[in-house]
Amino acid sequence: MNTNIGITDANRQAVALELNKVLANEFLLYTKTRNYHWNVEGSSFIEFHKFYEGQYKALEEMIDEVAERIRKIGHYAEARMVDYLKLTSLLEQEYTNDKKIQLNNLLNDHETIIQQLRKLITKFADENKDIGSSDFITGLMKQHEEMAWFIRSYLK
Repeated sequence: MNTNIGITDANRQAVALELNKVLANEFLLYTKTRNYHWNVEGSSFIEFHKFYEGQYKALEEMIDEVAERIRKIGHYAEARMVDYLKLTSLLEQEYTNDKKIQLNNLLNDHETIIQQLRKLITKFADENKDIGSSDFITGLMKQHEEMAWFIRSYLK
């Protein structure tokens, strides 16, 4: 069925591609955070185990929202591992149970995502004439800014 929401097919296609890249980054960050949750060790195990759990649960919600946004504009979420690995701009690091390395890895990923989302806000609004997706990305960016702030606070 045709999606008639006041945005051209070409603009919806362009936005969907960018949102699928966001989805891939969110999923990779979710997986990395979940990995750290499972493998954290040390005297502050419980604190970090719970901290990572809160982070990955928030990311899980964000993943769902991104995929649903893609569907709302009339496209499919590219949600296979091969798609994620093709579309992500994040990197997987070697396994580590060192909390400082874990936190730095997560912080770098959040900050990368924030920078990318910030660019998409104006791109979606100005180039693609999709204010709804621009607003959606703004909210997503705010969530990543808060998560990055929490991580940064542990690194001081």
